Amino acid sequence: MPKPNHHIFADGELSRNEGTLRIDTLEGDTEYLPVESVDSLYLHGQIDFNTRALGLLNEHNVPLHVFGWNDYYRGSYLPKRGQVSGNTVVEQVRAYDDLDRRLQIGHNLIEASIHNMRVNLRYYSGRRGDFSEAIDELEELKASVSSTSAINDLRSVEGNARKTYYGCFDQILRDPFTLTRREYNPPTNEANAAISFLNGMVYTTCVSAIRKTALDPTVGFVHEPGERRFTLSLDIADIFKPILADRLLFRLVNRQQLSIDDFEDELQGILLTEHGRKVVLKEYEETLDETIEHPRLNRKVSFKTLVQTDVYSLKKHILTGEPYHATERWW
Repeated sequence: MPKPNHHIFADGELSRNEGTLRIDTLEGDTEYLPVESVDSLYLHGQIDFNTRALGLLNEHNVPLHVFGWNDYYRGSYLPKRGQVSGNTVVEQVRAYDDLDRRLQIGHNLIEASIHNMRVNLRYYSGRRGDFSEAIDELEELKASVSSTSAINDLRSVEGNARKTYYGCFDQILRDPFTLTRREYNPPTNEANAAISFLNGMVYTTCVSAIRKTALDPTVGFVHEPGERRFTLSLDIADIFKPILADRLLFRLVNRQQLSIDDFEDELQGILLTEHGRKVVLKEYEETLDETIEHPRLNRKVSFKTLVQTDVYSLKKHILTGEPYHATERWW
C-alpha cells in the first residue's frame, strides 16, 4: 500500500533529529515525524528548514512541496532520483523532438483529459442540469484530436474543451457557489479559489509520481518546456484534474462540507481559509487512498497508484513503443 503524504500547517521550524524529522511550532509544540513513513511532505505554513533536514529527505527519497503565502504553490525540493537512466531521458527528448511521436503522445493525453471531463458531465447531467449539448461538443472535440497536426492546434482543442466544460460548473455547484469563468492569480471567487488549490495538489501528486521514474519532469509534450515549471507534470495533471480535483470539488460543495465561510478576501482575491484548506486536504488524501478495480492490471489500485501507473505506461511507451494507456475514467 502506498505511503501517505504528510501536511504541515503550523508556522515554525523543520529540522533533523537523528533519523527523524522534528517540527517545532511557534506555539511551542513539538512533533516528531518518522521520515520513512512519508511519501511526500507538504509545507503550508511559514516553515524554516536547513540542509540537514533536506539531507534526511534526500536519503529517504521524499519530495518536499512548498506552498507559500495563503497556500500558493511555490515549488518543490526533489531529492536525487531513485531511478537514474540516461537512456530514458535521451529517448524522452527524442520523442519530444520528433513531431510525430510528440503528437501521438499529445493526442493520448488530450483525448484522456477530454474523456474525463465528459464523464463528469454525463454523471451530473439530469442530476444538476441538462448538459447534453456540452457532452456532444466535448465528444466532437475529442474526435477532432487525432486530426491535429500541430501542437498549437492540439492546445487549442484542449482549451476549447475546458471552456465548454467549465461553462457547466455554475449548474453543477450548489448555490451560492459560482464559477462564471476560470480565473486565477488571484482567484476572483470561491469556486476558482478551490479549483486552483486542488489543481495545485494534483500537480504535486504528478510531480511525485514522475520523480519515482527516470523520466525528466521538465520535458512535456503538450506544454512547452520552460523555466521554473515541470511541464510533464502539467501534461499528466490535465488527465487527473477532472478525476481528482473537479469531482472532489463538486462533492464537497454539494454535500455542504465546504461553505462560503471557508474562504476569505485577501488583496482583491479570494482564498481558502486554513480550516477550508484542511477540509479539502482531508478529503483529497482520502480520495488518493480509495481503491478501484483496474481492468488491465486485474487488481485493485489506489488513485495514487493510478497516477503512478499512468506515468509508468508513458515511460514504457517512450522506451519500447508499447501503447501509452493515458487514464480514461471507466468506473
